[in-house]
Amino acid sequence: MKADLILQTAISHFAKEGYEGASLSKIAEEVGIKKPSIYAHYKGKDNLFLSALQYSFHTQKIQLASYFDSMREESLESLLLGYFEWLAKESRDNERMKFILRVAYFPPLKLEKEVGELFNPFFDTMHQHLTRILRERHRYENVLHSVDFSNTALAYLTVIEGTMSELVYSGIERYEKRLQAIWPIFWRGLIN
Repeated sequence: MKADLILQTAISHFAKEGYEGASLSKIAEEVGIKKPSIYAHYKGKDNLFLSALQYSFHTQKIQLASYFDSMREESLESLLLGYFEWLAKESRDNERMKFILRVAYFPPLKLEKEVGELFNPFFDTMHQHLTRILRERHRYENVLHSVDFSNTALAYLTVIEGTMSELVYSGIERYEKRLQAIWPIFWRGLIN
């Protein structure tokens, strides 16, 4: 129970302050324990940070699957375009997504390798999942220009990353402006 509360509190602190700015003392204080009590559950700040990131990825995979499941009856375009709105909402309302985005763009240098080892499987899983969705949707809608579903999924992920950087660095208005500029061009390139 305490370990989970420490983890949830740490996610919030790391999301707001980053690795460098987050303090184990402040996390402990918010949880209602002394700083040394954290070490009963986590080896130190690095271990807590990586545990928080791993947990955040795990929960976001579930959220992502839930999004795609909820859009099962929608058109492929609605599903793909709707993801951008979902992402913006998650980045505003969900501490775990805020944490993931912060780490994606501002990883702690001393944990860069370990962070990459957590990010890469997450993106690989997302790529595989999108490839599968595109393949399945193409059978029903037959709208895609190319049946190279893997590269199509990769291109879509690249568009997501490009717009997401605007969300992280400049805010929702510029994110939406960038999305409005790129989406019609990207979608026309995808369809027959």
